[in-house]
Amino acid sequence: MKFVTKERTNKSGPSTPTPEEDENVDIHNSYIAPDIEADDVPFNNAASSTNTPPRSPRLHASSSKRSRSRKSEDIRSKSGKSEDIRSRSGKVEEHKGADINQVGIYITWSEVWVTVPTKRGGRRPILDGLTGYVQPGECLAIMGPSGCGKSLLLDTLAGRLRTNTAQTGDILINGRRQTLAFGTSAYVTQDETLMSTLTVMEAVYYSAQLQLPDSMSRAEKRERAEMTIRDMGLQDAMNTRIGGWSVKGLSGGQKRRVSICIEILTNPKLLFLDEPTSGLDSAASYHVMNRIIKLAQLDKRTVIASIHQPSGEVFELFDNLCLLSSGRQIYFGPTARASEFFASSGFPCPAMRNPSDHFLRTINKDFDVDIKHGHGGSVVTAKKAIDILVKTYLSSETRRQAVSKVYEICQKHQETIVERDRQAGFITQCQVLTRRSFINMFRDLGYYWLRFVIYLALCVSIGSVFHDIGHTYGSIQDRGSVLTFIAGFLTFMAVGGFPSFVEDMKIFGRERLNGHYGVAAFVVGSTISSAPYLCFISVIPGAIAYFLVGLQRDFEHFVYFCLLLFACMLLVESLMMMVASIVPDFLMGIITGSGIQGVMMLNGGYFRLPRDIPKPFWKYPVYYISFHKYGFQGFYKNEFLGLTFPNVKVGGPPTISGEEILRDIWQVEMEYSKWVNLVILLGMVVLYRLVFFAIIKASEKLKPKIAAYLSSSRTKADDFSTAPSVELGCNVRRVRAFSLFDCRCYTVDLAFAD
Repeated sequence: MKFVTKERTNKSGPSTPTPEEDENVDIHNSYIAPDIEADDVPFNNAASSTNTPPRSPRLHASSSKRSRSRKSEDIRSKSGKSEDIRSRSGKVEEHKGADINQVGIYITWSEVWVTVPTKRGGRRPILDGLTGYVQPGECLAIMGPSGCGKSLLLDTLAGRLRTNTAQTGDILINGRRQTLAFGTSAYVTQDETLMSTLTVMEAVYYSAQLQLPDSMSRAEKRERAEMTIRDMGLQDAMNTRIGGWSVKGLSGGQKRRVSICIEILTNPKLLFLDEPTSGLDSAASYHVMNRIIKLAQLDKRTVIASIHQPSGEVFELFDNLCLLSSGRQIYFGPTARASEFFASSGFPCPAMRNPSDHFLRTINKDFDVDIKHGHGGSVVTAKKAIDILVKTYLSSETRRQAVSKVYEICQKHQETIVERDRQAGFITQCQVLTRRSFINMFRDLGYYWLRFVIYLALCVSIGSVFHDIGHTYGSIQDRGSVLTFIAGFLTFMAVGGFPSFVEDMKIFGRERLNGHYGVAAFVVGSTISSAPYLCFISVIPGAIAYFLVGLQRDFEHFVYFCLLLFACMLLVESLMMMVASIVPDFLMGIITGSGIQGVMMLNGGYFRLPRDIPKPFWKYPVYYISFHKYGFQGFYKNEFLGLTFPNVKVGGPPTISGEEILRDIWQVEMEYSKWVNLVILLGMVVLYRLVFFAIIKASEKLKPKIAAYLSSSRTKADDFSTAPSVELGCNVRRVRAFSLFDCRCYTVDLAFAD
């Protein structure tokens, strides 16, 4: 044998393989990883122990074609035609829009890789060159052990990958790269993020009002909601609250069905389900999946579901099966032929055993249990069994049929999906969100009612300690202390509602990700719904403290006192909403919000008078951006202006006016009236809400751009487009090499020819 120099090619083209190209080609020999340490490559240990080539994290860009061996010029000509067809699907051309009610949604993915960064600076694949398809009226089951990548594949197909992941490969909708409009797809997450205070009917009906267009009447939306609830078998629990920490409600399985109800209200043609049977008993699992699959067949819906361990009856409902283990594709094909595939690989399913249980037991390497292989009764490890199944599948007729089907779909179906009717209008969204949030706040004891009780107790305490302070010279300090406590520490209690803010943000995140409503409608709805409760808290406890202490009895002064307290509370809630949008953990959020308020309170002008505050940083700008400054001075002006107090200073005038107290003792800015302080605080409320809106919009806009930039930079840095070509008559071997120059291990492909 003599060494043959390998020629690298770098041709630009789409990556979806034709059936002829893919035949008898082992994808293990199609990638190299010269820049990544061997320890960063997963599955290497398993591969080393079984004489199979180690897996490589090298990906190919979605616009580049790998070099493969061609058996004849006929294969090259067919490949050229297929390249032309698929390259047209990636260009922006004028296509006639297709009605998805007639065409349906075909989704295909070819050689999809997903990698994450490692601590050593390399890339580790967690989805390893997957290929598959789903057609209208069919349901695909994604199965595998825990941690195999089921939910990750679902997120990849739905376009929900995180920013630290890099994804390559072709994911096409009806043979084209296109974005689906609202209402054409839906995603049911694994966790049930629902408002615990609403009933089943309320939760589904409010969602229907948000998602369905304004052209539908309220009666039609209610009828759609009731029909969807009956479809999921929840008619008996229609008036039952979902339940949470304060009240017992639905079971876990019923909550899962409510989540499904909310997402299928718009009759989406593409439905993603992340473990829809979790928490359901075998009978409920069968009825739920049976109903979903019947709806898919009736309405030509495309359903993709990750499922953990289905019963035998549920398993038989699925049309196709995608079986994964540690990100590697064990099998993709008809569900009915999966047992035949395992039997042909030497792992037949024993009699009287659920096939899905047998599959998962065979490919689960977490416990390293020995598995019987072949008819001779030999025993192999789980890692060896996985390698055998992967190798068998790569050369199987089932895989060739799957690749051929992907090619056929990409060739025949190249329709652009027309946009359906959008969700409800902005005004309707604001009304529905305000009403729903108002009901949630009313029923949730921890949102405002518990805080109301605490405010009552604090204000009674204030009134008792400072009861009827009078108009002596010593009452000047007492008045300042009372007003500072109310403006600072009483509003500080708004951090107690932060856990409820976090729950609202979780619900908003789920609904926003599915396109139920916009960010502006959420901000407006949350602001309007909270205003009546904050006003109620400001007036009732505030009146107790105001009159027990003996502040100015004039009605105008009391109204201003309540308005200023309301503005301060609304401002603190706006601040905590901003924190909740950045720090989703409620414990860290409370600490962060408390720290911000503590700094502002410290520089508000009471604990250190304004003229004594250090000018660098603390006065400019912290003192002027602190809302406590305007709250303190507004309360001081409202109380001291118009009052006179006896002067105890020797040699001074017998009395001292409130204006002199404000100017000399509290060092208040007297250039403008107290109403300007109120207007400034209300302006800061608007500003904080706008910042809250901007944070959410920025996270939505920047995250995809950051992900695309990181993915493209990693793709360029790793040079996925240059893969070794396999010459005719050559034997490619992948070996590990140790470099003495930089003391690192590399994975190298060598080609030998006789």
